[in-house]
Amino acid sequence: MKFLHSMIRVKNIEESLKFYMDLLGLNLISKSSLEDCDLYFLGEDENACQIELTYNYETPEEGYKNGNAFGHFAFATKNMDEFSKKLESMGYEFLYEPFELELKDDNGNSSFKKIAFVNDPDGNEIEIIEE
Repeated sequence: MKFLHSMIRVKNIEESLKFYMDLLGLNLISKSSLEDCDLYFLGEDENACQIELTYNYETPEEGYKNGNAFGHFAFATKNMDEFSKKLESMGYEFLYEPFELELKDDNGNSSFKKIAFVNDPDGNEIEIIEE
């Protein structure tokens, strides 16, 4: 069994493509159309797990409501400072500014990761992790 993709509905496909492709660096792997919607599959490459952005032709004017079961998507960046500059230059803001998160292994050894959160155009939380 292989995990293929997660799907989210988006209100404005152009804004969502800008966010996921231009800010987060995903590629458009494929696009498909059904009777009532367009499906955009984004990922690093064809073989990686993907995000499916579904743009319904009859989208609610107020957009979609996010339930309380979904938490966030997580993406890695090589440099949080560079990502922060790109985020700001594109007119986006952090939901939670970058901070250090302490991680402990089974032996009690600590390591630290810098993480931050942003919202996509539809309010979905995106975690950014510096690696």
